[in-house]
Amino acid sequence: MATIVFYQDSRHALPLKWFREILGIGYLSKRNDGMTELRINGFSQVEKILKNLFPFLKFKKVQAESLLKALKILKKKDLSSFDKKNLVKIILRIQEHNYQSPRKKTREILEKVLGLTP
Repeated sequence: MATIVFYQDSRHALPLKWFREILGIGYLSKRNDGMTELRINGFSQVEKILKNLFPFLKFKKVQAESLLKALKILKKKDLSSFDKKNLVKIILRIQEHNYQSPRKKTREILEKVLGLTP
């Protein structure tokens, strides 16, 4: 399943509520760390939102473009070895452009999860 999440400090959650009303999908939840998130699930919903928002993005444009490529691959019923290798490349590209200390998944772990290792 594809998921896109928008975060906002809970003191300023009103724009997320507005965003949810405009889109008509997703659900809001308050987290324990004082943040509120709008979470939208589903391949077609995430794809539609990313395509509509893409021209306006100032940040995360590389990640959005990469996720759109991944969604195109993931919509297929059967993934070839080539598709899986492309997914690994896309995931690593997204990780490279996200701020985080240690990388969550290495190439080796991703290849193992996707059955690309002997």
